[in-house]
Amino acid sequence: MTLDPTDETLLRLLRENARRSTAELGRRLGISRTTVQSRLERLERRGIVAGYTLRLGRDTARTLVRAHILLTVKPKLARPTEAALARIPQITALHSVSGVHDLIALVEARSVEEMDRLIDEIGALDGIERTVTSIILSTRFDRG
Repeated sequence: MTLDPTDETLLRLLRENARRSTAELGRRLGISRTTVQSRLERLERRGIVAGYTLRLGRDTARTLVRAHILLTVKPKLARPTEAALARIPQITALHSVSGVHDLIALVEARSVEEMDRLIDEIGALDGIERTVTSIILSTRFDRG
């Protein structure tokens, strides 16, 4: 779907801070508050904006141990394995990928001990053949 430059800027502003008021967005875009609201409603109807979410502040995020866990899954058990992974609340995202591994899970834990337990829990699931874990040391930038 093509977006005009105003919609692209609106989406960029929302990515930076989805709590901005329509009045502030309008001032930054040089359009009225009601026009901003209409554009947002249209973007939502078209499925371009699927929702609004919470991002933790840097100080809170720094207290978490985060990791990417690369998963190799038995093909015949892919669906039930994904369902089991979805039931683990510390997995914040699960991506299907090409290459040697089948999935990448983004995991957040409150401590190294909890992360260790989660890695063991994930590795013990039926359907998981192998895991490779990379602990995230720092985030250089995040546009999400």
